[in-house]
Amino acid sequence: MTSHSDVIDEARKATDTSPPLATLGGEKKRSIEQITLLLFITVPFLALVAAVPLAWGWGVSWLDVGLLVFFYYLGCHGITIGFHRYFTHGSFKAKRPLRIALAIMGSLAVEGPLVRWVADHRKHHKFSDAEGDPHSPWKYGETVPALLKGLWWAHIGWMFDEEQTSQEKYAPDLVKDPALRAISRQFVLWTALSLLLPALIGGLVTMSWWGAFTAFFWGSLVRVALLHHVTWSINSICHAVGKRPFKSRDRSGNVWWLAVLSCGESWHNLHHADPTSARHGVMRGQLDSSARFIRIFERLGWAYDVRWPSRSRIDSRRNDADGGSRRRKEAAEAA
Repeated sequence: MTSHSDVIDEARKATDTSPPLATLGGEKKRSIEQITLLLFITVPFLALVAAVPLAWGWGVSWLDVGLLVFFYYLGCHGITIGFHRYFTHGSFKAKRPLRIALAIMGSLAVEGPLVRWVADHRKHHKFSDAEGDPHSPWKYGETVPALLKGLWWAHIGWMFDEEQTSQEKYAPDLVKDPALRAISRQFVLWTALSLLLPALIGGLVTMSWWGAFTAFFWGSLVRVALLHHVTWSINSICHAVGKRPFKSRDRSGNVWWLAVLSCGESWHNLHHADPTSARHGVMRGQLDSSARFIRIFERLGWAYDVRWPSRSRIDSRRNDADGGSRRRKEAAEAA
């Protein structure tokens, strides 16, 4: 029997003659898209491989290093604060100027359109390390060969999968927002801006084509490759190794040596134990620059209703063994 909602859906499909939106797919990736993706991955990676011998040959200026660091952390925080904690998980609410700024900052990281990124990540959390997860390193099993294959899949391989996450299903809130949908569709524009700005700055500061070239090499290609692999390591490494002091239904772990480069995202175990938390590094000594910036935004009045984790909330998510030892330590200190 056909329901009333089914009839409405069929009528809408029949009367909707507008062209499909570039970031609203959910069926299959086209070959041209896969080729473009391959170029975006391989070209910056080749630059990263060539960086050390080239630096040995003709050096790298402080301007190049400054551009690399600035644009790296601009895009990284755009991903961690914007795409991830805000758009995907709603860890806080943002006033519209900040909302737009975070969408653009994340787009400058060259990790894909906003709507697609969010849809993929929400699906990842729904099926984390189980069947349906777009990028679990445990996809092929738990033997060493299977895990090695799975690590490659979780790190890069999954992006070439023909099937796409339905963005209308997993990110309907973003699909309905005209401004965010436009930013998502303009991904090529933000990519071009991200790659050309360092070269433009380098050329203008040095007033030379060579300065523009070296700035492009370090501030664009090497920077994008480094950020890509750090972000992908959260999908692969942080779901294969690391400490797990908190209860989660998957194999997410904390990997301390990625914390600074990932802007706090590698404290991944707490994130999967409490996905909406605005802070991922909740234990002593766990650096989380993304949480610091969210705190600044909150104090400036740009962000509000921030989901800061309380001590009781953190303790409720601890593994029994870890929580028990902590309570014994606190009791001993109190005595």
